[in-house]
Amino acid sequence: MAGYEASERPLSDEKYRKIAEFRYRIRQFLYFSEEAARALGIEPQQHQLLLAIKGLPKGTRPTITAVSSRLCLRHNSTVELANRLVAQGAIARRHSEEDAREVLLELTPFGEQILRALSVLHWQQLQNSGPALAASLRAIVKHTTRRSRSRAPATINNEP
Repeated sequence: MAGYEASERPLSDEKYRKIAEFRYRIRQFLYFSEEAARALGIEPQQHQLLLAIKGLPKGTRPTITAVSSRLCLRHNSTVELANRLVAQGAIARRHSEEDAREVLLELTPFGEQILRALSVLHWQQLQNSGPALAASLRAIVKHTTRRSRSRAPATINNEP
């Protein structure tokens, strides 16, 4: 596969099971998320865009470029999602006061209402399913950190 290098060493059946379990737990949560969004009348990616705007790291401006990056989408795909949410009245575009060429996305009160309802449901779901998801990730990370420590070069007197 282009861009991905695989080790020559095969994975054990146990590692496959750990990866499969983690993927299963992620899919369970994502399925819940997708269905919750649709139940409230929006598409899952639209929910993700609303959450991306609201949850941007502090100091990050809510531009299409910033949101595209957070969603791992191409610019034009994010523009289309934004257009649909503008048409639904869930977000608005406004020009930056600092640079009139810059367009910022912001949630409308309607968008805030949808996002709040979905976020409460997601928070509750994570309280229920989060421990199993975290345990499956811990099982992988525990194996990884144990292995990387055993491969770390020995140091003497804290010098490499």
